[in-house]
Amino acid sequence: MTSAFRLQHTATALRLGRVIAYPTEAVYGLGCDPLNQQAVYQLLNLKHRSPERGLILIASEFEQLRPYIANIDQSVRQKALASWPGPNTWLFPAAASTPFWLTGRHNTIAVRITAHPVARAICETAGMAIVSTSCNIEKHRPARTALEAQIKCPRVDVILHGSVDRHARPSVIRDLMTGTILRS
Repeated sequence: MTSAFRLQHTATALRLGRVIAYPTEAVYGLGCDPLNQQAVYQLLNLKHRSPERGLILIASEFEQLRPYIANIDQSVRQKALASWPGPNTWLFPAAASTPFWLTGRHNTIAVRITAHPVARAICETAGMAIVSTSCNIEKHRPARTALEAQIKCPRVDVILHGSVDRHARPSVIRDLMTGTILRS
């Protein structure tokens, strides 16, 4: 497990608008503070990714996601809650205050409560949800080790070490309101 010092260092980097690389369930992810527009655009530039596509947020608990999500019926929300923590990303209706740089051209926000111990610890230590997108240039294979993350995204400010499940696929993405699977 990552040391408390490294987690505090990472949380500070996030608060300062830095981009981090860290292990998730299936691949290394790139992350930053979702409310820091400059950090998000730096991350998007690293990936050569259009802001129109939107981004995923991960958290260690639902309360960290609540500011980004519109109020919906508890029974609908329960579908997502029952699948977490784990590699299940859900598209929730976005709160009106959720920035464009997170939703892109959509009126939804992609969110997940992660089960990965390092990713979870980052969110817990920082006290916030973070952006989570694969550590790679758009259309290239994502990093699965810290060394690959350093090679694929050399301008990342902090890289946390940890393992990923090399046989796992990226998280399933479902629309909460329709049940439509967008990525399996």
